[in-house]
Amino acid sequence: MAEIDESAIAERWRMMEGALDERARRRWAAAEARSHGRGGIAAVVRATPVSESTVRRGLSELDSGEALEPGRVRRPGGGRKRLAEKDPTLVSDLERLVEADVRGDPERPLRWSSKSAAKLAGGLREAGHQVADRTVLKTLKELGYSLQANRKTREGAQHPDRDAQFQHINGTVKAALDAGQPVISVDTKKKELVGDFKNPGREWRPKGEPELVRSHDFKDKELGKAIPYGIYDLADDTGWVNVGIDNDTAQFAVNSILSWWEHLGKKRYPNATTLTITPDCGGSNGNRTRLWKVELQKLADDTGLAIHVCHFPPGTSKWNKIEHRLFSFISKNWRGKPLTSLEVIINLIGAATTRTGLEVYAQLDQRTYPKGIKVTNAELATVNIHKADFHPEWNYSINHSLINA
Repeated sequence: MAEIDESAIAERWRMMEGALDERARRRWAAAEARSHGRGGIAAVVRATPVSESTVRRGLSELDSGEALEPGRVRRPGGGRKRLAEKDPTLVSDLERLVEADVRGDPERPLRWSSKSAAKLAGGLREAGHQVADRTVLKTLKELGYSLQANRKTREGAQHPDRDAQFQHINGTVKAALDAGQPVISVDTKKKELVGDFKNPGREWRPKGEPELVRSHDFKDKELGKAIPYGIYDLADDTGWVNVGIDNDTAQFAVNSILSWWEHLGKKRYPNATTLTITPDCGGSNGNRTRLWKVELQKLADDTGLAIHVCHFPPGTSKWNKIEHRLFSFISKNWRGKPLTSLEVIINLIGAATTRTGLEVYAQLDQRTYPKGIKVTNAELATVNIHKADFHPEWNYSINHSLINA
C-alpha cells in the first residue's frame, strides 16, 4: 500500500480552509479521506485540525446523499441549544427590565439606572439568570430592540501659568489628603429643564419606537428648571448634589457646600481643621466674585474650619475632578431619559455609580437665591482672607473670624 502524503493533504487544507463553511469542511475532509482508501481518515486527522468524528460525519452525509436547505450548514435542531431555550424566563425578565414604563415602579432593580448591557446583565443575574453582556445585546437585537437617540466639548484660552497652577493645586491637595483633611472638587452642572424634553443619549427600546418628547425646548413655567451643584469628596469617592430651583449664585454654591458638610463631611472627618476646595474660575464660585468670598467667610465661621481655595485657571474647568469623577457618571445614568420631574432628577442622580464604588447623594433645595447682591468694600474687608504668594487671585485661605488674619 502506497504511503499517504500527509504534507500534501495539509497544503490542500491550507488553501481551501478559508473558503469552506462548516458543512463544506466536513465534506471536503470526508472526500479527502475516502480518496486515500484505508488509513485515509487517520491521515486527514493528523494533517488537519478536523476531528475524526467530523470526518466520519462527513462520510455519512456523502453516503446518504443528505441535502440541506440552501444557506444551512446543520440539520434543524443541530448545534448548541440557545440560552433562551434552556432558560425560558430569560426573555420575559429582560423585557421587563428594558421596558421604559416600569421606570416609576420602586420594585424594579433598574428603576433609576441606565440600561447598558452590563447593567441589564447584572439585573438578570440578580434575578437568578446566568447571562453575559454579549448575550444580552444579542437577545435584545433578536427581540427587535435598538439604541434610540433622544456631546459637547469646550476649551478656553491657555493661560501661561496653567501648568504651574496645576502643580500648585496638586501639591496643596496631596498635602491635605496626606494630613487626613477633607478635599472637595465643586462646580455647577449644566442647568436642566424639567419636563418631557429631549435628553441626549440613547437607551434600549423597541425598534422604531423612541420615546416621544417635546419638539421645542422652551422652559415650562410650572415645572421650571433644575440647578445641580455638586461636591465631590476626593478621598471618600462620594458625591453630594444640591439641586436648586432658583438661581445659581454664590450663596447657593456655599450653602451647597455647607449642606455637604452637615450631612456627610463632619461625620467623615470628625477631626478636620481645614477644608480644601478646588473650583473653576467662573460662575457662582468664580475667583472674582465678591459674594463667593463673603459666603466662604460665613462657612468658615459656621464650621470652624479654615477654608483653602485653589481655583483652576480659566478655560480648564474640565480638568476639575468633579467633571470626570461625578458629573460624567450622572450624565451617563440619565442619558436618553427625559427629566420629567424633580423627583426623577433626584433619583437618577442618586443612582449614579461606578464599578470602583462611587456613591452619590442628592437633595432638593427649594430656597430662593436672589441675583444681583452687591458686596461693598467695607463688607469685603471683613473677610479674614490670606492670599498666597503664587497667583493670589487663584489661591487663598479664609479663616474663621476668631483667628486673626
